[in-house]
Amino acid sequence: MYKLSKSRILIIIAICLLGVFFSIPNLIPNKDALPKWWQPVNLGLDLQGGSNLLLEVKVDDVIKERMGSVEDSVRQALRENKIRYQNLRAGEKEVSVKIENLNQRSKAVSAFRKIDSDLSVEEGDDGVIKITYTDVALNQLKIKIVEQSIEIVRRRIDELGTKEPVIQRQGNDRIVVQLPGLQNPEYVKTLLGKTAKMSFHLVDSSTSAMDARRGKLSSASRVVPGSDGGSYVINRKPVVGGENLIDAQPQFQEGEPVVSFKFNSIGGKKFGEATKNNVGERLAIVLDNEVISAPTIQGAILGGSGVITGSFTVKSANDLALLLRSGALPAPLEVLEERTVGAGLGTDSIKAGAIACVIGLAAVIIFMIAAYGLFGIFTTVAVFMNLFLLLGILSLMGATLTLPGIAGVILTVGMAVDANVLIFERMREEVKAGRSTKDAAEAGFREAWATILDSNLTTLVAAFVLFYFGTGPVRGFAVTLTIGILTSMFTSVTVTRVIIATWIARYKPTKLPI
Repeated sequence: MYKLSKSRILIIIAICLLGVFFSIPNLIPNKDALPKWWQPVNLGLDLQGGSNLLLEVKVDDVIKERMGSVEDSVRQALRENKIRYQNLRAGEKEVSVKIENLNQRSKAVSAFRKIDSDLSVEEGDDGVIKITYTDVALNQLKIKIVEQSIEIVRRRIDELGTKEPVIQRQGNDRIVVQLPGLQNPEYVKTLLGKTAKMSFHLVDSSTSAMDARRGKLSSASRVVPGSDGGSYVINRKPVVGGENLIDAQPQFQEGEPVVSFKFNSIGGKKFGEATKNNVGERLAIVLDNEVISAPTIQGAILGGSGVITGSFTVKSANDLALLLRSGALPAPLEVLEERTVGAGLGTDSIKAGAIACVIGLAAVIIFMIAAYGLFGIFTTVAVFMNLFLLLGILSLMGATLTLPGIAGVILTVGMAVDANVLIFERMREEVKAGRSTKDAAEAGFREAWATILDSNLTTLVAAFVLFYFGTGPVRGFAVTLTIGILTSMFTSVTVTRVIIATWIARYKPTKLPI
């Protein structure tokens, strides 16, 4: 035990120095000047204040929209097969159509089943055919919508530069968004409330908005409100959809804010063909079911990029570009709950946690010195090194420390000396059995190892269970507890061992000071 190799001692010292190095940013007042790879532990919402939003994904709206698309496909199939029908309409979860002729009804059922393999087609006795999504397809669709919504929300929040946001799923159709340091979430709510679903449609020049309101509207067209207060009649089928957008940036054109956009190869090809074949026609740019601009096509645009003009301010141009870059939400989001935690409350939590940590640390140190004398002082050094290692690892991981996380740190301080107590008590037993100082110290570390490993493994299992089944703060507690257990095992067994081995080698004591 006391004859440790130089390489092992150097490795232990290097690990300790790295722990101290990566924990230093937590002690520096001006943290903004530090490089990104050398940052302090991030403070969670409950410690630095901020906003908490609970969002609901309006999955039913998407299903209703999908049924509208199914309705268009059904109508097209009926026309292609020259089948006479009545009362074709799309509901929230199904499309129904009545076909009186039995032969044509069978033909229609076969045609409908070819539209999508995820659709269920049921034929009723009254001649009404109902088309719905299967239960399996509906569940998969709901899961996909929520997952996509979480990803888009994360992109939009990241674009804002918010530090360490927490974005996670809650239940089947809800998303929790925590924004540490943000006291006014209104702007974020505005950005998240926009689906940013963009598409490009040709304006139907053969029908005016007034004629459309009188009922003179083709089934291939629809009326859409404009941001200027007017109305536009546009083709239902888009020339190109927003899913083909790959970039959008705010720019200035003739001194006015505009938004430039760029398509991928597929979108660029569609956009180029549409502008080439419709010179002189107007192209409506529709965002969230509202026409924001409808310029006249002056010539073919073949580069796969263009510019959106309108009554933009610098801020609105930046916001639109951000929304288009991050992508469209597959479903609208509704804010169900909003909570703001003041920075003062977070400061109080930090102070309370610090006081608890100091009291716990002082109690541990007093007990260890009173019970084990000089070896208690050696243990105190190891406990402080354990705190440095724990803080350094959390900083290196970029972890977010919450109030339960502080509880995990405090618990780790209390448990950090467990291994040393086991080792020292074993040393006492060996001394009573008549062993020499060196042999007793060696046996203390060797014989207590199995017990130390067993006791810490059971705690680690509990921490893993908390992390696996828990969410949010519970996981934060589990993470700090797990790291604390691992660092305490390292410092209790290796750091204390190096110190005691050095003391024995230098002073060659005839008895142990315990």
